[in-house]
Amino acid sequence: MAIRSKVYHYPVKVKWQNERIGLLELKGKPPLQVATPPEFKGHKGFWTPEDLFVSALASCFMTTFLGTAYHRGLAFESFEADAEGKLERPEKKFLFTEVIIRVRIVLPSDGDLMLAHEVLDFAKKDCLVSNSIVSNVKIEPIIWVKKAKAEKKRESTVMA
Repeated sequence: MAIRSKVYHYPVKVKWQNERIGLLELKGKPPLQVATPPEFKGHKGFWTPEDLFVSALASCFMTTFLGTAYHRGLAFESFEADAEGKLERPEKKFLFTEVIIRVRIVLPSDGDLMLAHEVLDFAKKDCLVSNSIVSNVKIEPIIWVKKAKAEKKRESTVMA
């Protein structure tokens, strides 16, 4: 039996469109317009990086819960969650200082409340997005400088 790789890659592309709006693209999926939020001189009605960050945590928590519930045999009738991230600027640097995920689960009349709490605890501990928040982010820029009627490609050093 072949051993599955434990390394996965998730490439996305974002292209600037105009003002503070871009297009997030992923092969085989519909594009998503993203923008700076209004509180940072951006636009209303667009998904923002802040929305996507909180959404990633909420959806990862849900999918981890669903997988764990399946494996542990937890019967439930519904799952919903509201998530809210708190963005602050302590020490002159914006960061999410807290994300609260308010979960609502409906169990059948003979549902196992203790197992539901165990599954929730496991999902909190095993959610890969929340476990990855301490990830190192590397920036690898490629910058072109336009010269008269020609482009010259020049790569800059990697930023960490």
